[in-house]
Formats: sequence, C-alpha cells, structure tokens
Amino acid sequence: MLFSQAFGLPVITADDATSMGKVADLTVDAQDATVAAVRLSGAAGRAEALAWSAVESVGPDAVIVRSRVTAEQGQDRLPAHHRVLGSRVLTEHGVEHGTVRDVAFDPVSGRVLTLYTALGEIAGTRLMGLGSYAAVVRAEPV
Repeated sequence: MLFSQAFGLPVITADDATSMGKVADLTVDAQDATVAAVRLSGAAGRAEALAWSAVESVGPDAVIVRSRVTAEQGQDRLPAHHRVLGSRVLTEHGVEHGTVRDVAFDPVSGRVLTLYTALGEIAGTRLMGLGSYAAVVRAEPV
C-alpha cells in the first residue's frame, strides 16, 4: 500500500465501530524503517495520533483499530513526527537523491518497503534517519 492511498481513510474501532477520525499522515520510525503511528484529522476530543501497534488492519476502505482503549495507549512512546512525503532525500554522504513522492509500506507489519523519489526508487531498508530537513538513506554500494 502507498502512503498516498492511506491518506483520508476513515479510522474506526473494531469493537464498536466508533469513528476515530481520518488518516492525515503516517509517522515513520526511521530506526527500524516502520510506520510507528497514524496521525489523525477530525479526531475531536481524542488522540491526534495512534500507535501502529493499535492497528488491526489497513484496507482500501478503512483503517481498523482494536478499540478506543488500545488506540489511546502508547502515546508517550511515539517518535517525533516528520512528514516524509515531500522530504528531500540525502545519502549519509550528503548526496541529494530528489524528494520523496510516495512511500510503499506493508499494511500488516507497517514495514517501509520503498521510497519513491523524483530520481528513482530506494529500498526501505536503506532508510537511516528522518528529520525536519531530510530523509537520510544509505548510499548504494558501488
């Protein structure tokens, strides 16, 4: 699944079909190249982000979380949010590799599979860091 496909999906609970809001963005934990959290819009009076561990499934029509209780747990352990789409990409040597246009991720595990950049594809396993200035990736071996 692509990040762009997840944006705008409704987030609902499996136990009572309560709407938690809509997917506004996804937070990436660059240390292990996984989606760490689902950022919400329209979550009046509720958490603005849900830990990925609360996600039961992600499909083309909705993101399902186990329950409101599990969805609101783990807020203190979420990494800082930096928007990955539109982020410039640099290798650890400072060589530019365009900007991130989209990200493919496994909707079950949350593993980042591929960064699609203006200059080509980068395997998610090469992701080293993500900050406000850039996404940093390992350079390809020569």
